[in-house]
Amino acid sequence: MTTPTPPADDSVASNFIRNIIDEDRRLEKWGGRVETRFPPEPNGYLHYGHAKSICLNFGLAQAYGGACHLRFDDTNPAKEDQEYVDAIIEAVQWLGFEWGEHLYFASDYFDKMYAMAEHLIMAGKAYVDSLSADEIRAYRGTLSAPGQDSPYRNRSVAENLELFERMRAGEFADGAHVLRARIDMASPNINLRDPILYRIRHAHHHRTGDRWCIYPMYTFAHPIEDAIEDITHSVCTLEFEDQRPFYDWLLDNLAEGGFFPRPVPRQIEFARLNLSYVVLSKRKLIQLVDEKHVAGWDDPRLPTLVGARRRGFTPEGFRRFTERIGVSKSDAWIDMSVLEDCMREHLNEAAERRVAVLDPIKLIITNYPEGQSERCHAPNHPLHPELGKREMPFSRELWIEREDFMETPVKGYHRLYPGNMARLRYGYVVKCTGCEKDADGNITAVLCEYMPDSKSGTPGADNYKVKGNLHWVSVAHAYATEVRLYDRLFAHPNPGARREGDAEGLERSFLDDINPNSLRTLQAQLEPALRAAKPEERFQFERHGYFVADRIDSQDGAPVFNRTVTLRDTWKR
Repeated sequence: MTTPTPPADDSVASNFIRNIIDEDRRLEKWGGRVETRFPPEPNGYLHYGHAKSICLNFGLAQAYGGACHLRFDDTNPAKEDQEYVDAIIEAVQWLGFEWGEHLYFASDYFDKMYAMAEHLIMAGKAYVDSLSADEIRAYRGTLSAPGQDSPYRNRSVAENLELFERMRAGEFADGAHVLRARIDMASPNINLRDPILYRIRHAHHHRTGDRWCIYPMYTFAHPIEDAIEDITHSVCTLEFEDQRPFYDWLLDNLAEGGFFPRPVPRQIEFARLNLSYVVLSKRKLIQLVDEKHVAGWDDPRLPTLVGARRRGFTPEGFRRFTERIGVSKSDAWIDMSVLEDCMREHLNEAAERRVAVLDPIKLIITNYPEGQSERCHAPNHPLHPELGKREMPFSRELWIEREDFMETPVKGYHRLYPGNMARLRYGYVVKCTGCEKDADGNITAVLCEYMPDSKSGTPGADNYKVKGNLHWVSVAHAYATEVRLYDRLFAHPNPGARREGDAEGLERSFLDDINPNSLRTLQAQLEPALRAAKPEERFQFERHGYFVADRIDSQDGAPVFNRTVTLRDTWKR
């Protein structure tokens, strides 16, 4: 008995894949079962585009009461490492998804894949080719011209089997031979012009060691993995659309040979994530790290999931983002502000409020008793009164933002200037009486007097009508720490792209568009409650945005903070 089709949700953007699944279930294909997979190659760190794929594949399985497999396509030992396996597992779990018993590796199936390759040879559907890599490319033809048959294409079954066995035994050097499918060298789809199935690679594998010296190509291994695992809907990005005919050809021939039951898995392609102000190319990400344009793979400016986590982005924000942008067959650009808005929306709901002064200057209340302090109370979250209030110590000397005082105010300025009154949020109304300066004329402190009957929450406090409302931290109680203001890594929405006005022949690099202000480090003064913040604990710093205690550099009792996003999209101001 199948589970019911989930109802439409008007808050979720269109998802054509659900329509396909709904129709397959109506036809009772695979008995109505839905099984998906997320199949990363363990040769790098996951990025924002992978988050979309993870949320899509695991989300579809959850919506239909099915399962999503986590499978590592570890078919290229020269570029793979256990470090990446561990990082990918951690990232998927951080996004909030579990796979239960369904954790797999392509290398689990190497023996089965080898047997299937032998079957194709015996069926006349595969052969060992001894052309060099350059010769294979030349023989393949072009998009407008057909390819040519390799001179080795008509080797006998017996010779092909012998050569393939000797390849496995390690008798040949890398590149001496490959195993190719025998399909059609004149096919208009260049991917069907006898694609390579196996290549020789004498490299140590992080799981199988030195047991193998031939490894299947991803395009050969991936369909087989899907079929072995009984995947129903193999969801992948649009660049694999041209590979679908080979996917179908391979599984059809192996099903005919009795390896898999029908129906075999169905490949469905969707548009990959194209996000402004970032680069998602693995090559470019490696260049940014290797050339030290960023501080490592977990740099909060880098669009990796380890970087996003360290910056304070949330799994809930990524899932909200995936739902909002929907799933399409057409490539389209998504503005980075959409992702930032999704993070902002979730953090507005989830993050408790705290006070931080990022550019501090001292405020001295001259008529407040020296050595005295008292308690003010601030709500932990205005949307969740059940979270209660916290104490904020108030004293004669406070830290305020430097921009909250102007000796000569501009029109419309409502904060502190000589003779003006403003409210210290959660505290008293104060009247500015002047300022102190050093020998060079730099302002070192702001002077004011407080109104003793104006304390917030007490009778008579509302008698004072002022426009300015300032945040503050007691000097005697403040927690001083490093705060990092992160911004977009690139200053142009399409890094490296030519733009109007460029000189003829000018070549741009994406590195030319790195934002020089993508990181500012400050020594800030924070309310004392923030001293106890735990790594990855998130807060809204009033006026300044959403911040997270750095998961790497924070210590017990000594957190440092990273800005996740501002309170609004500052790039649109």
